Amino acid sequence: QAHLVESGGGLVQPGDSLRLSCAASGFVFRDTDMSWVRQAPGKEPEWLSLINPNGASTRYAGSVRGRFTTFRDNAKSTLYLQMNNLKPEDTAVYYCALGYSFRVPPRSYWGQGNQVTVSA
Repeated sequence: QAHLVESGGGLVQPGDSLRLSCAASGFVFRDTDMSWVRQAPGKEPEWLSLINPNGASTRYAGSVRGRFTTFRDNAKSTLYLQMNNLKPEDTAVYYCALGYSFRVPPRSYWGQGNQVTVSA
């Protein structure tokens, strides 16, 4: 079955950048829409982005549009999230997920998650 492993998170200061990676296996990555989701402490999961199979089409939540960019390398079966100008409110566990729509996919479609903490 599908397996997704996120990496690249950590502790950064406001204004810093991070790039998350998501290594995919167990399915035909190149044929699959992919998403990013995050969950902040005490909050419901938030859909962040959707990217189509060839990477030509992307969509973003308003909270991250203009700061975050998702892209993919199908030859490496890897999904990325470039996060710029990070803010304290971006603190959350970040998950890549099998694409679904402009909404949070079912939990079984997510990876294991990777913590991003933004604090001065």
